[in-house]
Amino acid sequence: MTSIQQLFSLEGQTALVTGGTRGIGQSMALALAEAGADVLLVQRDESNTATKQAIEKLGRKAQIYTADLASNDSMKALVPKVLADGHHIHILLNCGGIQRRHPAHQFPDEDWNEVLQVNLNAVFTLCRDVGAHMLSRQPDQSGRRGSIINIASLLTFQGGINVPAYAASKGGVGQLTKALSNQWGGQGITVNAIAPGYIATEMNTALMQDEKRAASILERIPAGRWGSPDDFKGGVVYLASRASQYVNGEVLTIDGGWMGR
Repeated sequence: MTSIQQLFSLEGQTALVTGGTRGIGQSMALALAEAGADVLLVQRDESNTATKQAIEKLGRKAQIYTADLASNDSMKALVPKVLADGHHIHILLNCGGIQRRHPAHQFPDEDWNEVLQVNLNAVFTLCRDVGAHMLSRQPDQSGRRGSIINIASLLTFQGGINVPAYAASKGGVGQLTKALSNQWGGQGITVNAIAPGYIATEMNTALMQDEKRAASILERIPAGRWGSPDDFKGGVVYLASRASQYVNGEVLTIDGGWMGR
């Protein structure tokens, strides 16, 4: 019988992570390392080494790959470069994302296109290319080839206000997750997503500074507080590990109870 420690262990695995320099992404990258994984961090440049250094302090290997999520060509070149360096990717965590806020009738084309590229197109490109890599490997003793975890949102289910591009992109992430889980679930690849609720991170600064809006949001969170990045550490390790090997196509909400209210 497999022990709980074995089910949740990521020893011997390598994770490719976007959006790992701060906030939720940083906490999840560190959680994967704490569970035993080495981590390849996808960043726009190498100026921010905080996550890399924190992972190395845990005794795990970390390496930065520079790539621009806003560039389709950059995304297409990323996985071939990682594989050419001899890495095997066992876990893909797509956490990189951006937000743009405008009234819908004034939403600029350039902001729409950028949000869709970073939040959805780049996610698809990495899922496709990492998925192909995982399919090329023989499954392990438990029949697994890898796990893919996308970051969705409460706006995967709701429309939001002044954020039509973000809502469209995160709705797409939810459906992409389900489509890929159907495609690859029988071949040893689990594809799931995490949908954060209202989390006290830089992306939500505008909301938190709007006193009335922030108060109305807090009133609807049964947990009685905004979330913190560390609230995501358990969920990401679960979805990355053998503990969730019979979980596929799920969008796990980590929202303090918002969606159940």
